[in-house]
Amino acid sequence: MADTSKIIIKDESGEEKEMEIIFTFDDEANERSYVLFTDPNDEDGEVFACRYNDEFEMVPVEDEQEWIMIEEVFGAFVEEMDDYEQEEEKQA
Repeated sequence: MADTSKIIIKDESGEEKEMEIIFTFDDEANERSYVLFTDPNDEDGEVFACRYNDEFEMVPVEDEQEWIMIEEVFGAFVEEMDDYEQEEEKQA
């Protein structure tokens, strides 16, 4: 698997944190781009998502329909990764 990319996010207290990007995707229907990422220091492995604009500024996702779409895309990503890992195990 390729090296993960990093992103710097400010938390609620304004402190900068380095996060690992899981993946990005575009919602062409709404002309929006999203990034899903995790905190490498978080043992729970919580996944976060933000929308970003053309200047790569992070915009919080606040719309429930948007969250539903993001969760569906993430679910499909996880399934695809599981299938990939199972196929790799078969070939080993």
